[in-house]
Amino acid sequence: EVIEGFLANCHQPALLEPGEDLLALESGNLSLGFRGSRLTLEVWDRTRNLSRRIVAVKHESSARLELVVERFGRREGQLFLLDLSRRAGMEAGRRSARLVFRERFGMFLRRQFPEWKLVELSAEPNLEFSLSPAFPRAFLRHGQHGWAALACPPEGDEGAALSFGLIWLAYLRAREKRAAVGGLAIYVPAGREQTAALRLLCLDPDAARYELFSYSPEDYVLRVDPSDHGNLDTRLEPCRRSFAANEAWRPILSLPGVELVSRHNGHASLRVRGLEFAEIAADSFLFGLTERRPSSERQIAEIANLVAHLDSARSPETPDREHPLYRRNPEAWLESQVRQQIEIVDASLAPEPIYGQVPAFAGGDRGILDLLAVDRSGRLTVIELKASADLHLPLQALDYWIRVKWHLDRGEFTAMGYFPGIALQPEPPRLLLVSPSLEFHPTTEAVLGFYAPAIEVERVGLGVEWRRGLQVMFRLAGAERPR
Repeated sequence: EVIEGFLANCHQPALLEPGEDLLALESGNLSLGFRGSRLTLEVWDRTRNLSRRIVAVKHESSARLELVVERFGRREGQLFLLDLSRRAGMEAGRRSARLVFRERFGMFLRRQFPEWKLVELSAEPNLEFSLSPAFPRAFLRHGQHGWAALACPPEGDEGAALSFGLIWLAYLRAREKRAAVGGLAIYVPAGREQTAALRLLCLDPDAARYELFSYSPEDYVLRVDPSDHGNLDTRLEPCRRSFAANEAWRPILSLPGVELVSRHNGHASLRVRGLEFAEIAADSFLFGLTERRPSSERQIAEIANLVAHLDSARSPETPDREHPLYRRNPEAWLESQVRQQIEIVDASLAPEPIYGQVPAFAGGDRGILDLLAVDRSGRLTVIELKASADLHLPLQALDYWIRVKWHLDRGEFTAMGYFPGIALQPEPPRLLLVSPSLEFHPTTEAVLGFYAPAIEVERVGLGVEWRRGLQVMFRLAGAERPR
């Protein structure tokens, strides 16, 4: 009755046997009944068939039912029924999946490094050193030599794997006093190697050795040559001249707080402290914060009211800093400040043109805002803006830098009409990471320490009141630490 009652109240039932993959439960793949005097639970899917005798109910909650079962040889074991729709059940299922993949990862390592001792294999969190439980990590040792290893699970974000891998490598180098930890092995699902491969090509080979492996659902593991994955999925759209705004919209453009930012597609973006409320094209004016709709001259008063509301809510002087509009999209607000005060960020940069998200990234919002500027000598500068701490900032910035360099090397910025009248230098772009000074993640220096020397990167730390105005608290080259 306890088991039937639990299953009846589950919205998303699943069965978990420690060390095995989760098995989703449905009415057609479960049987519960007595065989003689023994209560037996049978569950099956296309690849598995599990039959266990239920001995007792050890623990019961709305999210989890822990059962004592009799396994082969009359050994006692554990079996869990979970409701994945509840947080506790979902966490139990997630942890089980991590432990299963951890053991699978260990099998990969024993195959690839048969002469090495697997000293440590973990999928536990270490918040102090920013080590994620989502990516199992390992330490291998052979005499006085060591290697770090980390794997991205099938459902994981392969773009995050290298960040955590480099953090793990730096952690082991600081921890291990009797072994020289020479390199890092990264494992990613087959078909998803490109992000890690492109990033590895931009790391310093003198700082560490790197090995990239891919694994298939059938556990075939292949060594990947990063140089074989050099074709970028990137495209540069032509830069079109911005048009003259219709005179009918001049009253909107003159309202307090309104910013007009030209886009490379010829459209114009209207914003209040970075937050876009309208887009103007040659023959249209679309406005609205959540849903855009066409407007006419009759709606100028409505648009003006929206602008006044935004100007008040997003004022740096507002007493309500918890207002949703104040907190919304802080990177856009930071972009607004940087565009208006670019000389404070870097005195060598030209105030215009400054392009946003060029070339654009596919695949949604990365949480980081990309700007492309040029200094007075004609050298391109990539500016990455982040308003809150993000350990992935260094490598996500590298992704954008790679694409900018790729188009620069092919002369496409000039050919497509960007930076008109400016002779662009062929040197690799500079890279500026701009963030409030207290919001650089503690692991930033460790990851930047693996950058290739050819990548000229600088961190610009801003004052905490950057919304009022920009004040540079520090400038740090490469992996340099604040004093």
